[in-house]
Amino acid sequence: MVNRFSITILLLVLALVLAGCSDLDQPITKDSEGFWNRLIVYPLSWSIVKLAEIIGTNWGYGLSIIILTIFIRLLIFPFMINQAKSMKKIQLIQPEIQKLKEKYSSKDAITQQKFQQAQMQLFEKYDINPLSGCLPILIQMPILIGFYQAIVRTEQLGGQSFLWFPLDRPDPYFILPILAGGFTYLQQKIITKGQPATPQMAMMNALLPLMIVIFSLYLPAALPLYWIIGNLFTIVQNQMIKVPELEELANKYETSTVPNRTGRRAVKSTVGRPGGRKK
Repeated sequence: MVNRFSITILLLVLALVLAGCSDLDQPITKDSEGFWNRLIVYPLSWSIVKLAEIIGTNWGYGLSIIILTIFIRLLIFPFMINQAKSMKKIQLIQPEIQKLKEKYSSKDAITQQKFQQAQMQLFEKYDINPLSGCLPILIQMPILIGFYQAIVRTEQLGGQSFLWFPLDRPDPYFILPILAGGFTYLQQKIITKGQPATPQMAMMNALLPLMIVIFSLYLPAALPLYWIIGNLFTIVQNQMIKVPELEELANKYETSTVPNRTGRRAVKSTVGRPGGRKK
């Protein structure tokens, strides 16, 4: 989990650095050259403008950003489901992971290698992919950079407002940065619920929301709006996703990996068991 937060922070910083190195002073149009402009930035800019034209109200551009954010989240929803399920399973097996840590408590390289092997076997037993949490982050980074550039380089957004804030400038009342940081913190607390508290985890849970607040103080308000809606979507999604209990997960693993006489995997027989078939 700490690795996932570290990757998130590093990629967020990298995204903003890369965004700052691009031609942000050039308006984005259908004639803009370059693979990045044509494949990422212009489609996002075009979508914001067209949705705003369809909505047609004074808040059209703000609503179009909200709708586009939800649409993007729906596109990556399958990856987010896998991430959420893996995180919930990891929460469930924390007692078993703790037992492994106690068993392999020595800090020498050989013992730690045995611990890593035992932990990977545990993940395999419960069908957990520890890298699934990184994939949604890697997918969202190009979208985040492109969204930022689309907001800055879309001329039609100039002077547009939503609720109390201008979309092309930072929130003058600092409400959005606080909301963006608050919902980021809430999202991390929900994701890490049930996991053992460590100083590293506490630091990461505090550092990421703080960075979001700092960035939101200086970025166009449309970007923290994107973060807020995305975090709300993730919170609701996480509450809706359920995973089987550990015993059910273990039984599912065992029944799917028992080899039969031909060497193929076969389902365990339930004959003679409570609730099983009788001959």
